[in-house]
Amino acid sequence: MYRQAHAFLQRPAAEALVRVNKSLKPKGYGLLVFDAYRPWSVTKIFWDMASKEERKIGFVANPNKGSRHNRGCAVDLSLFDLQTGLEVPMPSAYDEFSERASPKYKGGPEEARATRDLLRTMMEAEGFAIYKSEWWHFDYRKWQEYPLLDIPFESLPEKP
Repeated sequence: MYRQAHAFLQRPAAEALVRVNKSLKPKGYGLLVFDAYRPWSVTKIFWDMASKEERKIGFVANPNKGSRHNRGCAVDLSLFDLQTGLEVPMPSAYDEFSERASPKYKGGPEEARATRDLLRTMMEAEGFAIYKSEWWHFDYRKWQEYPLLDIPFESLPEKP
């Protein structure tokens, strides 16, 4: 959906994410970012491609309201092992729209639930809140105060 492999956030959210990453390092983990700021036009494409069921469940944002991603205050991420460089096991795959994606899912391997919960704890300590149906999706505090944006990646500065 993007022409560039970049992740952008509003500055306060980005700075908080850097702090999370630093706090994970002594535990042997780093952050693996899948998605962050998303132009509104991409949200519209996702909506148009989604089934009625996916829309109903809430796995896709309604473009009429916009999304937290459109405001640069949402990030989809996981953890990777600093020694191996590999993504750590979680209860579900990223973007898997099943009951296993829930942050409250009690099944699956205990180790996967523990790393999911560690990620949540560390993110919440820096002002992020988990999305109710996706263990990988976090919203930065006061996301509602940021405007909806539809700026293509190519028009955003790579470094402040």
